[in-house]
Amino acid sequence: MEMVDHTIINLIIFVLAIYVGYHVVWTVTPALHTPLMAVTNAISAIVIVGAMLAAALTSLPLAKAAGVLAVALAAVNIFGGFLVTRRMLEMFKKKDKPAKPASQAGEK
Repeated sequence: MEMVDHTIINLIIFVLAIYVGYHVVWTVTPALHTPLMAVTNAISAIVIVGAMLAAALTSLPLAKAAGVLAVALAAVNIFGGFLVTRRMLEMFKKKDKPAKPASQAGEK
């Protein structure tokens, strides 16, 4: 007979992962936010593969629906993450200064 139920152990691991993840993300310097976003997109890709496997290997209709929902939410997370990463990278691009018209260049 086991002393602690597996559900309680999984819940403790989940809460600890949230705590550690929160502190890891908030202590990252702003210069590293874009690479961090890229890594989280890669992790979401792993999550979507796991969700597809979980949905495919279940036999209950409710479990299949939960698997399909997990796949959909992970897909939204991946595509949204790529959009945010692209916007963050555009902030670092140098902006071109507009060229002066030829009529104003000779007036000096």
